[in-house]
Amino acid sequence: MATVSEGAASPAPRPEAPAVGGGNVFTKFFRYIRECVHELKKVEWPGQNQVIQGTVVVLVACVIVGTFLWVNDQIWQQVVKKLLGQ
Repeated sequence: MATVSEGAASPAPRPEAPAVGGGNVFTKFFRYIRECVHELKKVEWPGQNQVIQGTVVVLVACVIVGTFLWVNDQIWQQVVKKLLGQ
């Protein structure tokens, strides 16, 4: 007589989590720094042209939004003055 477990596929073993613990404060600190440096080496940093283009886009957007808000403020200032009778 066959049991239920014989016919079922066994689940794949779960990968073990890396050991994090152990060590004093300095060991943990230097491990953290080492891991940060390792991760920063994986980053694809933008080139100078990309940085300049991004900066120009942000500055132009700030000027456009600032101008829009200033004009809006001037218009609503007049509307509020008329409503309050000043």
